Amino acid sequence: MRLTRFSDIGLRVLIYLSRTDASRTTVTVAEVASQFDIPQNHLVKVVGHLAKAGWVQALRGRNGGISLVVEPASLRIGVVLRELEGDPELVNCEALSCRLSADCLLRDALRAGMDAFYEAMNRYSLADLVTGNTGEQIIRMHRSFTASSLSAAAAG
Repeated sequence: MRLTRFSDIGLRVLIYLSRTDASRTTVTVAEVASQFDIPQNHLVKVVGHLAKAGWVQALRGRNGGISLVVEPASLRIGVVLRELEGDPELVNCEALSCRLSADCLLRDALRAGMDAFYEAMNRYSLADLVTGNTGEQIIRMHRSFTASSLSAAAAG
């Protein structure tokens, strides 16, 4: 199994916001895009999905930005991945016109494996992912971006 780029970006956004939100400063889509080298138009789609799920607030305009609106300790990673991945089938038996599909147990076995994966991921919260060095690195990244943005604004 491989996670989609959409899910990868969604997790990175949530991780980043979980540590930068503590400082109560505005985080823009441009900042996150810059920090992770993600195209802004793709990031906007991911942020929109996270907002629709109720995990992120996105405000447009000059003073807009994105922020986490859930407690990181309450957001389970399996729930996030299931939402972002859309709970896909690992194989599409109907598309193959497989002659075994009526009696085959492969689909059930793969579904059980996926359920076990999501269950294992639910052992971790968003807060678990940003402890220690990871969280400190995010804080440094955010401070560095903010300082360079202020410098650029002062020079311009």
